[in-house]
Amino acid sequence: MRSQVVIVGAGPSGLLLGQLLYRAGVDAIILERQSPEYVLGRIRAGVLEQVTLNILSEIGVDERLHKEGLVHTGFDLLFKGKRHRIDLAGLTGGQKVMVYGQTEVTRDLMAARQAAGLKTIYEATDVEIHDFDGKHPSVRFSKDGQRHTITCDFIAGCDGFHGVCRASVPKRSIKEYEKIYPFGWLGVLSDTPPVHEELIYVNSSRGFALCSQRSHTRSRYYLQVPLTDQVEKWSDTAFWSELRLRLDPAASEQLVSGPSIEKSIAPLRSFVAEPMRFGSLFLAGDAAHIVPPTGAKGLNLAATDVKYLSDALIEACIEKSQAGIDHYSSRCLARVWRAERFSWWFTSLMHSFPDQGEIGQKLQEAELEYLTISPSGSRTIAENYVGLPLNFGD
Repeated sequence: MRSQVVIVGAGPSGLLLGQLLYRAGVDAIILERQSPEYVLGRIRAGVLEQVTLNILSEIGVDERLHKEGLVHTGFDLLFKGKRHRIDLAGLTGGQKVMVYGQTEVTRDLMAARQAAGLKTIYEATDVEIHDFDGKHPSVRFSKDGQRHTITCDFIAGCDGFHGVCRASVPKRSIKEYEKIYPFGWLGVLSDTPPVHEELIYVNSSRGFALCSQRSHTRSRYYLQVPLTDQVEKWSDTAFWSELRLRLDPAASEQLVSGPSIEKSIAPLRSFVAEPMRFGSLFLAGDAAHIVPPTGAKGLNLAATDVKYLSDALIEACIEKSQAGIDHYSSRCLARVWRAERFSWWFTSLMHSFPDQGEIGQKLQEAELEYLTISPSGSRTIAENYVGLPLNFGD
């Protein structure tokens, strides 16, 4: 087989890249080691920045999200038992975010790719990438008991943190930065009405909590828990009881509990790999960086990676210019580190740390008071939350 681009990974970043390339006339094959059902079974974040919405609109994959997505013009910070609203639209000149699950974005992108008759190879095992630092890059994989090879010009590593692409780069050629947080998020998905029409981020002496949603009838809630906790030890009753203890009285009274339809514990980390280009291999999304979910940056950061990468690959394949691919890594990393900083800061501000003591809680509360009282403080958190412009800092 032959393709101009091989995309490894059929999550939202790989599918988004494939659609951007297709609309520009660049040939791309996508390889995915899991089945479509497995990919759609992943439960992930659901807050889309305006930049991500613009990219989805550009490729014509935004009809359902505009029908079913929930527009949010603000969110609440809850600390010292009281809620304070951050007016995103008012503080950023009308910008907003859309609550629409990552699973639904993936579903829409899958449908668009299938409708266009584009090639996605699911359940591709034993994937290997070869000669990405030479003149004849290729990707080899097994499917239905047979070995296959795709020769190509470029390889896009959209295969996540544990994927083969970053792992194939020689250790001497890559620098990795990582911070592991001493807690995780216990998440519950339930078919219950949300406790509030917007998200509530909770700083509590009992630990962080987040009240989120997927629709008017489906809610997503999170509790900060120790990494040693096991999800099997958390009954639904225990989860709802603990969540109520971290909320303000009004929210606690309004909370509607019900059976969980998904429950899991996710660890938190900050991670960046530099650079993001190695010859004809390009890393994007979780293959290159991970952010703690507190600031809802993961999917949005992947989308901007893919936008930069698609522009670079289109320029290389159609205009025969190297300028875009030569600047891809530095351009992405400037944005990546800004998002990493915000996610780290917001995580540090909202969570209880094992060694912070009472003084740490008091300092967090003082900073939160400043952010909600000071217009400049509120504007700083708002403009980072809605997402910096695609050309910010250029």
